Amino acid sequence: MCKPLFIAGNAAKLWAMTAPRIWTAALIVIGDEILSGRTEDKNIGQIARWLNVQGIRLCHVRVVGDVEGAIIDAVQALSASHDYLFTTGGIGPTHDDITVDAIAKALGVGVEHHPDAVAVLTRYYADKGGVNDARLRMARVPAGAELIVNRMSGAPGIRHGNIFIMAGVPAITAGMLDALTGVLEGGAPLRSVTIGCWVQESEIADLLRETEHAHDGCQIGSYPFFREGRVGCNFVVRSVDAAAIDACTRALSDALDAMGHLSVADGI
Repeated sequence: MCKPLFIAGNAAKLWAMTAPRIWTAALIVIGDEILSGRTEDKNIGQIARWLNVQGIRLCHVRVVGDVEGAIIDAVQALSASHDYLFTTGGIGPTHDDITVDAIAKALGVGVEHHPDAVAVLTRYYADKGGVNDARLRMARVPAGAELIVNRMSGAPGIRHGNIFIMAGVPAITAGMLDALTGVLEGGAPLRSVTIGCWVQESEIADLLRETEHAHDGCQIGSYPFFREGRVGCNFVVRSVDAAAIDACTRALSDALDAMGHLSVADGI
């Protein structure tokens, strides 16, 4: 749903006036541990699913290490080309947590201790040995930022304009997303329906293309697999329009059945 649509002349003007607004987001996953394979990222999936419910399309994901220049480049490029930019990782209490500093440089602002974050951390650590310099690092934000509530571990997430700086720990990220639910402006949620079939996708590639082309506003994704000693595919039909999805799914299912490839509702 993020791919550009190329229309010329008056048709382009008409489409621009009538097409629904598509809100887009990008995600930067930050951390050497992700790139080394030591830690398996789980945030991409949960953020993508959450964004879909908010009516926002995750269109770009970039994974970068704990390298200031790489973070700066990614933030400047992706925040300018998308409605929203999310980052995960690198906002903890240790020396290698450089996300806040890098994003501040990308924005051309300084770094400051947010007074509300200091208060939150002071309360959270009151019976855990109190705050120290390391713990107060988690109260540092790019100047002018707002906070995202973190009910799990105290240390808040950060919002600066269209940039949302979040934890790398998936459970904490989930809580921050919950705090943002209903806050961001978006469009209609992206819906999807899956059907499966025991067929090689190369056999029905033309059918998939023709069916998608015949149903405006729908996309068909093909996902092959090898199971039980044979090849099959699951097909995911996506659209913001429930009626369009139903019509496209029926057309594809009927066509597969007519070709002798029995379709299976909800996939295989």
